[in-house]
Amino acid sequence: MRKLSYPLLALTALAACKSTQPANDLATHRPLTEVPTAETNGPSRRSASAAADLPRLAVEYPKTRKINHTDDYFGTPVTDPYRWLEDLDSPETKEWVTAQNKVTFGYLEKIPFRDQIKERLTKLWNYERFGIPQVEGEHLYYSKNDGLQNQGVLYVQQNGQEGQPDVLLDPNKFSADGTTALAGTYFSNDHRYLAYATSGGGSDWQKMKVLDLKTRQPLKDELQWVKVSGAAWSKDGFYYSRYDAPKAGQNQLSGKNEFHKVYFHKLGTAQSADKLVYEDKTMALGFRTVGTTEDERFLVLYTTDGKADGNRLAVRDLTDPKQATKFTTLISSYEHNNSVIGNVGGQLLVLTNYKAPRYRIVLIDPKKPQEANWKEVIKQGENKLENVEHVGGRLIVTYLKDASSQVKVYSEKGEFQNDVELPALGTASGFGGRRDAKSVYYAFTSFAYPTTIYRYDLESKQSTVFRAPTVDVKPQDYVTTQVFYASKDGTKVPMFIVHKKGVKLNGQNPTYLYAYGGFNISLTPGFSVARMLWLENGGILAIPNLRGGGEYGEAWHQAGMTPNKQNVFDDFIAAAEYLTVQSYTDARHLAIAGGSNGGLLVGAIMTQRPELAHVAFPAVGVMDMLRYQKFTIGWNWAPEYGTSDNFEQFKNLYKFSPLHNLRAGTTYPATMITTADHDDRVVPAHSFKFAATLQEMNAGPNPQLIRVDVNAGHGAGKSTALQIQEWADVWSFAFQNMGVNPYPMGR
Repeated sequence: MRKLSYPLLALTALAACKSTQPANDLATHRPLTEVPTAETNGPSRRSASAAADLPRLAVEYPKTRKINHTDDYFGTPVTDPYRWLEDLDSPETKEWVTAQNKVTFGYLEKIPFRDQIKERLTKLWNYERFGIPQVEGEHLYYSKNDGLQNQGVLYVQQNGQEGQPDVLLDPNKFSADGTTALAGTYFSNDHRYLAYATSGGGSDWQKMKVLDLKTRQPLKDELQWVKVSGAAWSKDGFYYSRYDAPKAGQNQLSGKNEFHKVYFHKLGTAQSADKLVYEDKTMALGFRTVGTTEDERFLVLYTTDGKADGNRLAVRDLTDPKQATKFTTLISSYEHNNSVIGNVGGQLLVLTNYKAPRYRIVLIDPKKPQEANWKEVIKQGENKLENVEHVGGRLIVTYLKDASSQVKVYSEKGEFQNDVELPALGTASGFGGRRDAKSVYYAFTSFAYPTTIYRYDLESKQSTVFRAPTVDVKPQDYVTTQVFYASKDGTKVPMFIVHKKGVKLNGQNPTYLYAYGGFNISLTPGFSVARMLWLENGGILAIPNLRGGGEYGEAWHQAGMTPNKQNVFDDFIAAAEYLTVQSYTDARHLAIAGGSNGGLLVGAIMTQRPELAHVAFPAVGVMDMLRYQKFTIGWNWAPEYGTSDNFEQFKNLYKFSPLHNLRAGTTYPATMITTADHDDRVVPAHSFKFAATLQEMNAGPNPQLIRVDVNAGHGAGKSTALQIQEWADVWSFAFQNMGVNPYPMGR
């Protein structure tokens, strides 16, 4: 069992890659992937300089009404003339969105190669993609997308058989437009039932339903207002977390979420009959989530307080009548991250960063939970312990070494057994299973290595391919390098850089610099068909692992949290400067991008160094740092950012809040802001207000557009059709504003 986490979503659409140039005094290089070499004539596009005569497309923005609104923060007046755009339900806001989309799509439609980019993306996207299988009893369950299906389909087949799988759940039939996604699957421990969550239009709100796996018929059970939850099975039902239904007049996509509660749902009963298991009436903020151990003996409770960056850990022995209504606290502090991964002989294996910023595994006896009685099973190592699975009587542990996976197998007592040999340096995930499992499945991917599913035999210690995709790309044509560059304060920061072999480092290559830098999230190598279009047209992609992420443990994370958030921006600026100094690109041909917390990053860079890049893509970003905590679950980000309710934190936020640092008379990069009308994690009002202000303040000729998806959310579950269209627009906008035609002479 694993702890539920709920940070801002790190969008996985793009991550980037590597170089073959010699190191200088600013950085060191190491090879990332070893792939067969292949001679190539290089990119087939025209050079940037030769294509700089693309016509500039004129833009006339809709007029946005301003109001006289000022807030007082500790004596500092802060105007908010576009506050009315926070009312997402108002007819005026909806008219504004329609008008902005008309301008944006009118601009994009004039780009001569946009249709060709969309056609090529559609062809690239059209390949079979598989999820990591899960063994339940005698059956194997896994997802597959045939290629252009809007949502992956859940299949079932006899375990170990290569016969034709049967469709178990087809999310493409959940809604007419393909925008309702399968958001989670939770199998009962007797393999009889499947609880599954659905999400409509990209919203974080979920509905929970139940399928009888024997008859393959749905039960009548349906749970609503579920958010930040799984389904933890116990006998004839499961535990889950939810909020009360929104009050009358409250917008369910922007209203503040308070008083998270844990319930038990008994199969065959109405949600109104669910038993309240845990609530805290004194604490409006924070999450309360639960899990059960595989033997269903222990119910584990995780609670956060919305202030500290960690969770309390408590447990209830469901076999002990004396604990029928109480939890025993194992770890009382909110300052550290803790997760129960299994139990051995009535004692709990716990993954924690308490006194171990790179994590360790300890064994805690619930009857003697005091720290003095803990037993250390796996000590903190040199590399961050990223994940652990308790399966087949073993512990399969994934470490991160410079943002790439290393997988090791230990006994339940922490005795090292062997390494899992991976195909190359990249990212491995999965390895989950039951206590009696003989084999497990995992996925491996890297920048030029399409995600492949492997079966790992625990006895023979061998991996075999279960499913490998066939993609219309030649991985051997690309080269990937990891460099280490110096940030402003001298800190060495790793960065992946990838490009096609034969690309000349002439300082004019179109370059896409993507980063995140927050919430302990690690950006590791991963394959994306979207970025392959960029690469095959001579583009370069780069992903720096900024401070604030989780690549090197909690110390690296805290170095990018409040009050140190400026370190993240400095790391990103230094990455851009490295790419120009090393002649990968120049400011004219550099695009900067990030989503969610990464959208904040791009917004901050635009305001601090508007000349750094010529193109900017802030996606679903947190742009109003003074009010983010007032919407949905924004309060959960307070440990990362601080809030304007605290004087010192207000001063820090006000310095970098993208919305509040746009200045009249400034030439900003060509910008396309992307958001969605159903984003209830980072509400679209952030992007709305930023776009209106940017259009007002910008003095230069570069377009300042906002693209608003309809029936989409923060990113998870977005349909294939919407993804292809969005990436076609992103690449078209980038090439157009860099003066590069990727398809000259009708190629």
